[in-house]
Amino acid sequence: MPARSLLVSAVLALTALTAAVPVSAANAAGSDPAGVELGRQTLPAGDGWASAGAGTTGGAAAPAANVRVVTDRAGLVAALASPGPRVVYVKGVVDVDRTCADFATGGYTLAGYLAAYDPAVWGRDTEPSGPLEDARAASAAAQTKYVKLKVPSDTTIVGLPGATIRHINLHVDKADNVIIRNIRFEDAADCFPQWDPTDGDEGNWNSLYDNISVTGSTHVWIDHNTFTDGDNPDADQPVYFGRPYQVHDGQADITSASDLVTVSWNSFRDHDKTMLIGSTNNPANDRGRLSVTVHHNEFYDNLQRLPRVRFGKVHVYNNYYQAPDAATFVYALGVGVESQIYAENNYFRLGRAVDPAALLYDWGGTALTARGNLLRVGGTERPIDLVATYNAKHDPDLGADAGWTPALHTAIDPAGAVPREVSRHAGAGKIR
Repeated sequence: MPARSLLVSAVLALTALTAAVPVSAANAAGSDPAGVELGRQTLPAGDGWASAGAGTTGGAAAPAANVRVVTDRAGLVAALASPGPRVVYVKGVVDVDRTCADFATGGYTLAGYLAAYDPAVWGRDTEPSGPLEDARAASAAAQTKYVKLKVPSDTTIVGLPGATIRHINLHVDKADNVIIRNIRFEDAADCFPQWDPTDGDEGNWNSLYDNISVTGSTHVWIDHNTFTDGDNPDADQPVYFGRPYQVHDGQADITSASDLVTVSWNSFRDHDKTMLIGSTNNPANDRGRLSVTVHHNEFYDNLQRLPRVRFGKVHVYNNYYQAPDAATFVYALGVGVESQIYAENNYFRLGRAVDPAALLYDWGGTALTARGNLLRVGGTERPIDLVATYNAKHDPDLGADAGWTPALHTAIDPAGAVPREVSRHAGAGKIR
């Protein structure tokens, strides 16, 4: 049997593992063709913004005692709190062992909340306050303490075959040098969304948790993961007060002056607010930061934020966008305040009812550079000038020069090769 198969078999045979078990390198999961164990692989030189400077190595230098396999939430918490640098292998399904009812406190019930803050009763001019809002906030704080897990610097979190993290928000906060790979992320749902009648023209429900949140952090590589709402998709949520009851936030959000991030070869599926880069229009912290590379990702049937960008120099290339239904699509690339998106050799496959002019949305930005992108509608494939297509139907016009040219990137594939390459290789379980 090949050495790689022996290594994988050895890990899968460890059925007696406790929650967080130190393992030797020999018992780790698989290796690349050069023989480097998955948990010790590092971001290749030149692979996007996360390769800048010292690059991104995660926990590759961890001594054997700092390499652990985790099988449940308690094990994951312990591994993340252990000495670094660290490698954390996720085995099987890591889930929470509590329900929404376990977090509810102070007399909170959804029925009571809906009755108290119904616009017909509360109005639409003031955010909720009072005992039931206090109870909701306290319940949300209890859930946050349990499901939002901090990822420290010099960490690699990598999935063994079939690994899933469910109902948990990994929070890379004020950290440097983090790698997250080869994991299926499912349903980081908020049990206690907040109603805000002043958010937009009609009000909105707002939720707290992403699958991965990157805040105030640098040198982060998010690679070969699958993001999904599982059996609790946004499309199936009820409508309260005329607005969708939003229980999910982002799938991979990068905010709060984070910088030097590469998001590569992931599959993002069937979600609303997919990827936010920059969360406010305030330049005090974010101007000159939020440099992110987004390449070779699959975006399938996502509503918006693919990504939405403020301030950052963001290179978006060789991604495969599929928007089959106009009812579940708003826009792909959000051009926000002082954003500098360079969109190159992407492939957009749209349903016949989806307007190509909707691929961009102006959130207060002024320009976007677009090169070499392809559009397919039905059986017809053609080049698309994203900016000209947008400008033909919208005012004011966007400029066609974002003001920079990316230098850190892998080989850029022809756009026509993107559907094949991304479909074959993006997502968890497909690391070559």
